[in-house]
Amino acid sequence: MARYSGPVIDAHHHVWEPSLGRQPWLLPDAHIPFRYGDYEQIKRDYLPPDLRRDAGPLELVGSVSMETEWDDDDPIGEMEYTQAVSERFGLPTASVAHALLDDPQVGTVIERLAAMPRVRGVRHKPGGAPSPREAASRPTLLEDRQWQAGFALLHRAGLSFDLQVAWWHFPEAARLAAEHEDTTIVIDHTGLPADRSPDGLAGWADALRLIARHDNVVLKISGLGVAGRPWTVADNRGIVTTAAEVFGPSRIMFASNFPVDGIVATYQEIYQGFLEITTDWSASEQRAAFAGNAARVYRLPSEVLGDRT
Repeated sequence: MARYSGPVIDAHHHVWEPSLGRQPWLLPDAHIPFRYGDYEQIKRDYLPPDLRRDAGPLELVGSVSMETEWDDDDPIGEMEYTQAVSERFGLPTASVAHALLDDPQVGTVIERLAAMPRVRGVRHKPGGAPSPREAASRPTLLEDRQWQAGFALLHRAGLSFDLQVAWWHFPEAARLAAEHEDTTIVIDHTGLPADRSPDGLAGWADALRLIARHDNVVLKISGLGVAGRPWTVADNRGIVTTAAEVFGPSRIMFASNFPVDGIVATYQEIYQGFLEITTDWSASEQRAAFAGNAARVYRLPSEVLGDRT
């Protein structure tokens, strides 16, 4: 086996200009609870030239941008902004938008988003309990009937759903996946395995196995930083290999979560780590995880990869 050196599609990053004032949490005086702690360093413009610079020698052929918690009342405006960025710089290739699925009027928003050429999916963070112990008594929006009604509109619109929720809420996510088998659900940030204790990792792995039973669920290997600790291969090898074993080579994709994960590592530290961890994977498994699966799930134009996968 050899270290992968082929095309890369970054399946999860952000583009933003905080100076425009559209992301409340990125305003100069904003300070929200954040899983990586202090986030002042990411209150700066981050555009495709910055992504390409950070990617360095990687053959970055495409990318998928994620909604940025732009003003809630203007999801269309965020995608118009992102499309203009793409037209100017050639990236992102596709985008995941925001929509308030528990809004009774969300159908109109979903229709408008689906008509935009680069929008492939929607994300609406459902909230959640701060620990596994509290999960049963503090369910997320995944259990809310109005939210579920909004979610049900995605398949008809041809959109997938990106789910960012802690692993202890995967029983709720599994029920959602079972009830909506025709909608692709992309689990963001590997299910947030921040608790690296033996019990924490065992609980995360069990939850991963539960959600992976549903063929319409795929996993994004990203967001593996832990507050106050450097991103290392030693820390994250087990997470990556377990995720790959549970979901299989056709249902995982690597992503940077930049600039957010720049708080805990450089882009190169993260991707060189992924490359080291996957050295003993087959060539086809490597191509799938680094590019092919993202191209398929997010329906990227065929010319992005050509016949290389």
